[in-house]
Amino acid sequence: MDNLVYILFICLVAPMMLMLLLLRKRSRLLVGYMIIGVCVSLFVSELNTILLNLLDGNTLYVTTTITPISEEIVKAIPVLFYAIAFSDNRDRVMPIAFATGIGFGMFENMVILVQNIESVTISWAIVRGFSTALMHAICTAVIGFGICFIRKKRKLFYCGTFSLLTLACIYHGIFNMLVQSDYKYFGFVLPAVTYIPLIYRQYKTYNSNKKSQKA
Repeated sequence: MDNLVYILFICLVAPMMLMLLLLRKRSRLLVGYMIIGVCVSLFVSELNTILLNLLDGNTLYVTTTITPISEEIVKAIPVLFYAIAFSDNRDRVMPIAFATGIGFGMFENMVILVQNIESVTISWAIVRGFSTALMHAICTAVIGFGICFIRKKRKLFYCGTFSLLTLACIYHGIFNMLVQSDYKYFGFVLPAVTYIPLIYRQYKTYNSNKKSQKA
């Protein structure tokens, strides 16, 4: 079925858009950016298909050198736009950056699922859910974290933004390379190893803010 990807997109996005009407403030922002992540994922999947055809179907080359660049640049645009146009407060930017990456990874998993429906397994789903989708979220979270700092430093803005995008692309490329090599298990755990310190820092910051408010 040629339109199955678009059918999945409608089935996923339509109820989420309806839910926006019931949400307020921060919850609406998070769900909205998750929807943006899904939309970006649909766009990039079409773009990557074109690039793959142009490069004679060389999947290994495309997934390790081309798609990390195309995906991270397009994924970063909504996060950078929010940080520049609305707020560079880290407590606001980090959650929406993570939500964008999660939405992207979630829909990417669905696309790959329908394209390989006969060969997927429970272990595949666990790896894609806890590893690949998390990798996408970490990449956008890193950009969100960094832009909050360089946004205030005019002289660092352009080179800093380029550096953040480069970091996300390299991280993504390393992950894709590892999971397609003999060291794939190192690739599977890479996002979790990165995610744990990130969560620790968020909880530490939250607890510090809570104590300062009580004081």
